Amino acid sequence: MKVFAVLAAVSLVALSACTTVEGETAASHVATLELADTAVANPARTAEARALDDSRKPAETLAFLGLQPGMDVADLLTGSGYWAQIMAKVVGPTGSVTAWEPAQFYKEGPEKAKLDALIAASPGVTLASYPFDRFAPPAAAYDFALVNLSYHDLYWESEKYGIPRTDPAAYVRNLYAAMRPGGVVGVIDHVGPAGDTRAVVEKLHRIDPATVRADFLAAGFKLEAQSDLLANAADDHTKNVFDPAIRGKTDRFLYKFRKPRR
Repeated sequence: MKVFAVLAAVSLVALSACTTVEGETAASHVATLELADTAVANPARTAEARALDDSRKPAETLAFLGLQPGMDVADLLTGSGYWAQIMAKVVGPTGSVTAWEPAQFYKEGPEKAKLDALIAASPGVTLASYPFDRFAPPAAAYDFALVNLSYHDLYWESEKYGIPRTDPAAYVRNLYAAMRPGGVVGVIDHVGPAGDTRAVVEKLHRIDPATVRADFLAAGFKLEAQSDLLANAADDHTKNVFDPAIRGKTDRFLYKFRKPRR
């Protein structure tokens, strides 16, 4: 295990002010980091996935969020399956990962073929496809969920991609119902400016962190911790995330929400 990674994980635990929250300890964070480091080193991962590791810091991120072996996990808007593949290795054979992908994005073509191949080669991962605006996971099914760089899309509409107007509040309420008491939801997204959220998302594919906090708190989640692990002070928040000057290097917030046990 990389020494710098251990130090980073321990620092994150201290900064999060939740060293012993819900029974978690510094030792459990380090244990997760070791498992996640091994998962990232998995030789089955593609070069395309590995190229994202520097910007996503997957081992440190999962250690901060507290993923543990045996958990049942939801990888929301899974995309390429990047996180599903890594998390499946961390939760191991006693856990599971459900990769949730909107039907609008899961269509015949090279991207679908790559996702299908990844899932076929990843024991413990199953795919759940659904209409973008009708997310309806089973109740009390998950201990852990992750939304990476895509929560803002709930405020996005696209005739080209068949994305209708979606109700983010309903999505988060359904996610709350899908989490078991004490369950954790990690949210990572591109930092955006304040203003009309739908207009900001349409123009920049970013979101104001305050909007995400408000959405999750309104649904009943508690904000347990946040981290600047993925921050980039040099990012210009007025640039579209696909701008070549900043693509892959955006300033990102990382939130750890928890469903109360009672």
